[in-house]
Amino acid sequence: MLEAKTSASKLVDAVESGAESEIIIARNGKPAAKLVPLDAEPKRKRQLGLLAGKYPPMDFEAFQAMDAEIEAMFLGEHEDK
Repeated sequence: MLEAKTSASKLVDAVESGAESEIIIARNGKPAAKLVPLDAEPKRKRQLGLLAGKYPPMDFEAFQAMDAEIEAMFLGEHEDK
């Protein structure tokens, strides 16, 4: 850990330049942190269907009524409830 503190700039340069793909920093002989370039971080996959079953399906008539209500809001004809 002490070596990482004293040469942090060199370690970042090594990872940034591609000289090292990752650097493991240890504390008392045990891995404590991993230094990797930002581009190397894995992107989290999107999870589809997180809201499935949370809301009832909307029928066409309800959708049309909501559409008319939104249109009234834009035209300034909507009354606050």
